[in-house]
Amino acid sequence: MQAHPGTYALVMRCAFDQRVSVGKLGRLDLRRGFYVYVGSAFGPGGLKARIDHHMKISKKPHWHMDYLRPALTLEEIWFTYDSSHREHQWAGVLAGSRGGTNPFSGFGASDCRCKSHLTFFGSRPSGTRFRRRVHAVLNPHGKIFIKNLDKTQ
Repeated sequence: MQAHPGTYALVMRCAFDQRVSVGKLGRLDLRRGFYVYVGSAFGPGGLKARIDHHMKISKKPHWHMDYLRPALTLEEIWFTYDSSHREHQWAGVLAGSRGGTNPFSGFGASDCRCKSHLTFFGSRPSGTRFRRRVHAVLNPHGKIFIKNLDKTQ
């Protein structure tokens, strides 16, 4: 991962149903399955700094994702070094994907009009399928990389 600006999606597994507190959003009930969070990194350090932040568990949570991250296992990262802000478009593509639902209104979207930047799937979503759908819907679009972190595959 390089320190360039871009958009990313974190694919995370929730191993069991649980309740977590997420800042001003309050207590949220997580279901067993997969959550995909979409964000962007246009500040200092770009994607490398933001992804490095999300790889760790934050001791002082700031973003919604910081509160949720301890309850989830990060398994895959989808990202692009595209200089256009794509997070809202990606969130829309995910929300419209078969099996995808927006579990928590406003999650990660407190500074935009999106319903949510978090999408829930009962089974693991396909990065390859996501990439194909993005390129079909958002043409032109830069290359989307898929980084698998799951040690069992």
